[in-house]
Amino acid sequence: MQIAPTPGGRSPVAALVLAAGGGRRLGGRPKALIRYGGRPLVEHAAAVVRAGGCADVTVVLGAEGERVRATAHLPGCRLVANPDWAGGMGSSLRAGLAALPPGASAVLVMLVDTPGVTPAAVARLLAAHRAGAELVAAAYGGRRGHPVLIGARYLAEAAAGARGDAGARALLAAHAAEVVLVECADVAVPDDLDTPADLARWSAGRPSSPGRSAP
Repeated sequence: MQIAPTPGGRSPVAALVLAAGGGRRLGGRPKALIRYGGRPLVEHAAAVVRAGGCADVTVVLGAEGERVRATAHLPGCRLVANPDWAGGMGSSLRAGLAALPPGASAVLVMLVDTPGVTPAAVARLLAAHRAGAELVAAAYGGRRGHPVLIGARYLAEAAAGARGDAGARALLAAHAAEVVLVECADVAVPDDLDTPADLARWSAGRPSSPGRSAP
């Protein structure tokens, strides 16, 4: 499927949800199926990027991928299997980028384990891109976090540099002067869900672990 241009002439932004992790520090439960707000995290992440303005959504699955497909309700999402998911986030980013349809002006990369990211935060990154930015990251108190947006002209470089758990970190470091930071601390929380303590805080509505650097 090719992404159609918006009425204004610029192609829309596609979303890429990285949901392949095995949740090793969460007792080996795939992160995609951890329950948050009454539904699997992968459903929550896909709903957030859609509500934020991304009509085209690709989800990269890995750990217990068939179980995720059978359990999670992801209508309209493109599901991509990453057989090398255990090698780190970089392999999932490469798999997702390779599966995207042509025509997107940029890709918004969303991690499945950042449930505090909101549609409002996604919308702010898309607005920055519409204003001309090609590399955009959400910021929290001035510190770069998630999600990140990568313009089409950087996608090949992003894929080439995605290794281990670094994801797009090499790309963002190489073009640090070009990255537009969009403050989102007033509408989102950057914390990830990585350990049983994190899960307990999120379940209690008290996320407080430090956010990690961008993918």
